[in-house]
Amino acid sequence: MPKLVPPLTDVRIRNAKPKDKPYKLADGGGLYLEITPTGSKLWRMKFRRTNGKESRLAFGTYPLVSLSEAREKRDSAKKLAESGIDLASHRDSEKVAKAQRAVNTFEAVAREWLAKNEDGWAASHHDKILGRLQNDVFPYIGSREVGAISAPDLLSVIQRIEKRGVLETAHRALANCGQVFRYAVATGRAESDPSGALRGALPPLRDRRTHFAAITDPAQVGQLLRALDEYQGSPTVKAALQLAPLVFVRPGELRAAEWAHIDLDAAEWRYTVTKTNTPHIVPLCTQAVAILTGLKPITGHGRYLFPSPRSKDRPMSDNAVLSALRRMGIEKDEMSGHGFRAMARTILDEVLGERVDLIEHQLAHAVRDANGRAYNRTSHLPERKRMMQRWADYLDAIKQGGNVVAAKFGKAA
Repeated sequence: MPKLVPPLTDVRIRNAKPKDKPYKLADGGGLYLEITPTGSKLWRMKFRRTNGKESRLAFGTYPLVSLSEAREKRDSAKKLAESGIDLASHRDSEKVAKAQRAVNTFEAVAREWLAKNEDGWAASHHDKILGRLQNDVFPYIGSREVGAISAPDLLSVIQRIEKRGVLETAHRALANCGQVFRYAVATGRAESDPSGALRGALPPLRDRRTHFAAITDPAQVGQLLRALDEYQGSPTVKAALQLAPLVFVRPGELRAAEWAHIDLDAAEWRYTVTKTNTPHIVPLCTQAVAILTGLKPITGHGRYLFPSPRSKDRPMSDNAVLSALRRMGIEKDEMSGHGFRAMARTILDEVLGERVDLIEHQLAHAVRDANGRAYNRTSHLPERKRMMQRWADYLDAIKQGGNVVAAKFGKAA
């Protein structure tokens, strides 16, 4: 009479210690746990093929695969065997199918498409597309089978980008995804391109030729910056105009900036964001420190960096900067106080390749960590200081009027 084997328990499995040689703990129905000399605990199932030969199935490792899950896998395998299916052949076909699914994922197809086109593109163009896909697309649909991705699935990904306020990045990501899907159709891995159904789903881009707010062309940004430097009005207003693109804070926060919150030695501006009532730090680049150092003899004896000409106890009005822009011939549909934020957000992301979370944090937007907790104001401060100086240096370069490209400034650290 065969010896009855008591079923395994979690306690018995946890207490099983490695030995000099591998050994087995049986559970029943062919299922057993193999304990290796290194301490690994591997689920196996012994079975006989339809030709009578003995073989094994692997179900994973304990505790990643629990005892109950291993038993479910055993029971499913036994049902297949009872229906006449050869388990070894089924296992091998499953491996092939899994490998096939791996090469048919959106990320795999996208990387294949990039590799096909790499020789015909400038390296910077290839890297921009790859970075855009890695940052904004692969984390959400990269592991999905390319032919199973629907238009609503893709729209959800693109809208994540749009909500960050980088509309041009959203449009470009959508176009790149369309190229990947069309390549998948051409290579027989998808039936259709879902991006075609999203035509009109994003707001249209404004014309860059007349709108500074969404500008990314270095020559046009340089034109604006030179106009700010040539402003002939009040030195206080001129300082505000020159500082605006360097700090890209909200217009109300700039005009109400207080000297008590400025630390020129530490090169930091610390204040409370009025919109969210949260503390914020703006690292001051060397160019910003120079502007403020020049401004201090003019307004440093009072409370505000940019006081009203009518009363030193009040900050200048929002119209002061807007009126200055209009006097320089920059119309309201070309640039506003908020336009400097849009400019920085777009170029830092799309041209300089800075991390999106650093940009969003510097814009004083809500940024949360992997556990859903809001970062405190000192989070990533060294990285943000580096980014702000890199941004200011880039603005200086394009202000000089040269044909400056992001490559001159290297990859974002």
